Amino acid sequence: MYQCGGAVYARQVDERQFFTERPEQRTARLQCPRCRRTNEYQVRWIRRTKKHQLPPGADERDRALFAKSKDHLIRVDDEVTCATCRKRFEIPSYQSMIYLENLEGLPKEDYDE
Repeated sequence: MYQCGGAVYARQVDERQFFTERPEQRTARLQCPRCRRTNEYQVRWIRRTKKHQLPPGADERDRALFAKSKDHLIRVDDEVTCATCRKRFEIPSYQSMIYLENLEGLPKEDYDE
């Protein structure tokens, strides 16, 4: 807690401080809505791996959030350019975040890094 002009404010910990972030590229098979051709595209993601301990200055609310948080991927790219017709199209938003425990094909030893 800190004081500013007579008011007392609680210092909050940002959720990003719970994780170690690392950029990653994954291949996705997407269909262009204009030409209807399916191709493979490199999509950028950020891998967020949970840290082993809470950051300093955490309160009870932060402890509860930290206990519930899991390792996950967050998609960075929203659009790709079609390899056939060269038009940009939006990546479907149903998979903008993926928990690593639900990710198929990822070896178990990659979870611990």
